[in-house]
Amino acid sequence: MRFHHLAGRVWLCPGDPDPAAVQASVALVVDERGSVLVDAGQSPAHAREIRAALREAGLPEPRWLVYTHHHWDHVWGACAWPEVEIVGHVTGAELLRAEAARPWSHRYLREQVRANPRLAPSFRARAFAVDSWDGFAVLPPTRTFTDSDELPVGVLLRHVGGRHAPDSTVVLVPDSGVMLLGDSFYPPPAHLREPDDVPDLALVRRLLDDDYEWYVSSHAEPMTLAQARAEVGAG
Repeated sequence: MRFHHLAGRVWLCPGDPDPAAVQASVALVVDERGSVLVDAGQSPAHAREIRAALREAGLPEPRWLVYTHHHWDHVWGACAWPEVEIVGHVTGAELLRAEAARPWSHRYLREQVRANPRLAPSFRARAFAVDSWDGFAVLPPTRTFTDSDELPVGVLLRHVGGRHAPDSTVVLVPDSGVMLLGDSFYPPPAHLREPDDVPDLALVRRLLDDDYEWYVSSHAEPMTLAQARAEVGAG
């Protein structure tokens, strides 16, 4: 696990390419006034690996942690990032407060899968991801917004919603020409997905902007503006 420089102030640490692992990538926007980590990692163990990769690359610890949305593979590592301000959409905050109240454990995961077998891929991945529940906690954001927000280091947050998650947020770094899409255009999670659900390419078309050269989703390789236009049929 290593951070790779993308453009300007933006560095990326890819997740596991095996879809069964359900491990998203994370990004760091470096700034001497305080860096911004985009998404927390899927578990405390993953977060510790990310922190080790930061040190290896000589990158600073984050001051802010931004959630692109509330799904577990983007937020369950937050409890391993002390002393950061967690930023997320107000809808995600409400959902995560409910998630925080659930009695997470391997036993609970098994019980939930027995009750709803469609949860099996996600909940088995969670069981593999969390090596210990000691000290584990689901953390809602401590700073919320509704439509948009701007961090003091010039990082912009824009709520886009969508079918994948109601709180989906894109993170924009204008001076680096980078737009971090999270999972915003993905279809609903597997346990809620219907056969005709497809990626929301219209959402991506609306986001494409000549001022941004790089478009990064959480479970795929970064795309240039030209590649993104070709993928979504934007010409």
